[in-house]
Amino acid sequence: MILPKGLEAEFWQEFKQFEQERTMSYITTGERIGYERGKEEGQQEQAQTLVLRQLQKRVGELPQQLREQIQGLSLEQLEALGEALLDFSAIADLLNWLQTDQTVSAES
Repeated sequence: MILPKGLEAEFWQEFKQFEQERTMSYITTGERIGYERGKEEGQQEQAQTLVLRQLQKRVGELPQQLREQIQGLSLEQLEALGEALLDFSAIADLLNWLQTDQTVSAES
């Protein structure tokens, strides 16, 4: 079927718009914020899990109170702890790091 030039141009424009609407969904600002928060929370949970596993392997089983304290750290603190724990040899090193980190955080 051959369309007149005007209708053919209109058809292709509408077809292009239809394809764009199907492939690019609209996300509201609220949805975008929720998505970002969920992503950040997921990263934080992964960091907590990884750091706790590394600590357990490095210094042994951690008391529940210490586990909870580590779970309360921010993502940035968890990343710093992940680097610092490479130098730990005993649970005392962790306790010292937590005490020092909390003091530095309180002063900031």
